[in-house]
Amino acid sequence: MTAILKNFIGGEWVDGSGVTRNINPSNTNDVVGEYAKADKAQTEKAIAAAKAAFPAWAQSTPQARYDALNKISLEILARKEELGRLLAREEGKTLPEGVGEVARAGQIFAFFAGEALRLIGEKGASVRPGIDVELTREPMGVVGMITPWNFPIAIPAWKIAPALCYGNTVVFKPAELVPGCAHALSEIIAKSGIPAGVFNLVVGSGSVVGQTLLDHPDVAAISFTGSVQTGRKIAQACVLSNPMKKFQLEMGGKNPLVVLDDADLKTAVEVAVNGSYFSTGQRCTASSRLIVTEGIHDRFVAAMAERLNGLSVDDALKAGVHIGPVVDQSQLDQDLRYIKIGQDEGAKLAFGGELLKRETPGHYLQPALFTEANNNMRIAREEIFGPVAAVIRAKNYEEALAISNDTEFGLASGICTSSLKYASHYKRNSESGMVMVNLPTAGVDYHVPFGGRKGSSYGAREQGSYAREFYTTVKTAYTFPG
Repeated sequence: MTAILKNFIGGEWVDGSGVTRNINPSNTNDVVGEYAKADKAQTEKAIAAAKAAFPAWAQSTPQARYDALNKISLEILARKEELGRLLAREEGKTLPEGVGEVARAGQIFAFFAGEALRLIGEKGASVRPGIDVELTREPMGVVGMITPWNFPIAIPAWKIAPALCYGNTVVFKPAELVPGCAHALSEIIAKSGIPAGVFNLVVGSGSVVGQTLLDHPDVAAISFTGSVQTGRKIAQACVLSNPMKKFQLEMGGKNPLVVLDDADLKTAVEVAVNGSYFSTGQRCTASSRLIVTEGIHDRFVAAMAERLNGLSVDDALKAGVHIGPVVDQSQLDQDLRYIKIGQDEGAKLAFGGELLKRETPGHYLQPALFTEANNNMRIAREEIFGPVAAVIRAKNYEEALAISNDTEFGLASGICTSSLKYASHYKRNSESGMVMVNLPTAGVDYHVPFGGRKGSSYGAREQGSYAREFYTTVKTAYTFPG
């Protein structure tokens, strides 16, 4: 019998009050592992451990934090093939995508190891004679982290690494669907030499573990990535808590990709297929609205259908597979509901959308492409979070831009064009936090800010040096030498 993998609290691996079973979406007969579930009391214990560890960690040297984060980075990168296989097995990304995500996590820890040495303050003159002014950054305290299932090691990395870098302590609640990567990352962090209590892992439900983090007065800040509905609840809880908590929300997108008449057709198709369907479309940055001008529309749709027909949908661990399974039955049911909604709304299902059978029982869905959609349809306004994209016809660039911005979301956007004029105008006028030109909307660097506008994001940006805006607080000190 496989051992139940434990939570990590106060420097010790501890049993839970229940068990989470981790199921392989490529083969639902395969149990990846069993993981201890934390309850309210254990979450409170983790918070207490983090609070007790905070004063010493906050005062630790930049070198100590660099050494710990660098050690974490090196082990992640050394084990990227092993961890990438675990990621593909539990979440359903293809193996190359899984290995790539693990490598990114290692790079993130390496970046923030360096940031620990680069955090400096400012000194200036006061408007009053003889007084010095100093600006310094200090850690927030205990940070609660609530992460999603779609990037089970990269998103935890880009929250945990900056938190530790700037002297905070962490209570980490991963999504219950993907405890394997969270546990493996926690093992690596546990062996890095950081003091007991600085980092804590509590696997469990949002209603228990997540709610305890929101309610507890010793949690100074919450970093959350997930749904809009949950994000709004977290915002309200943080504002109403006493004392109020700092919070950071990444919630979703309905990202547009504009394809103009002058675009290179092959480039546009590859950009659209990658952004819309790779990682099974389960990315908040996926381009699920393809806004195509009239002159290239029919050629683009035909080329998309041909390209999609050549994609392999199968077990994420098999060689040559382009798209793995949907993460679980619940998400698959949601994808199928939206495919029916699109048909009922009058859009044409031009390709795919069928359940697929493979050698092993899994959640396999043929990528779906709708045409004759408009921006008022639910499939063009609501985040589906699956391999489903809708083509919307536009008369010209101006109409395409207007459709692109007509959404409650504002995470990522893209344009395919050979025109410097239109590319420059779109970058300036697209109402999103990230803009791509002749590149997939899904795919970002780890050393620059990540985040959006409108209903997609709230609070300070994640990643890069901008992460310090959330994980530190600024102190202004005045000194009169006398």
